[in-house]
Amino acid sequence: MNWDQVQGNWKTFKGKVKERWGQLTDDELDIIEGRRDQLSGALQKRYGWAKDEADRQIDEWERLH
Repeated sequence: MNWDQVQGNWKTFKGKVKERWGQLTDDELDIIEGRRDQLSGALQKRYGWAKDEADRQIDEWERLH
């Protein structure tokens, strides 16, 4: 997955991210704006995951899309 495409189509991907990680708030999704590092940080904060786990979750999500 190309994260430049994700950023460019964030409104579309935002719904898919919300489906996968429903605990993320709309405000957090607005801050993320399709940036992988921001998504990783938000997942770490919201779910209490270590960086490795957040990145693993994102990698898995990428493979599905």
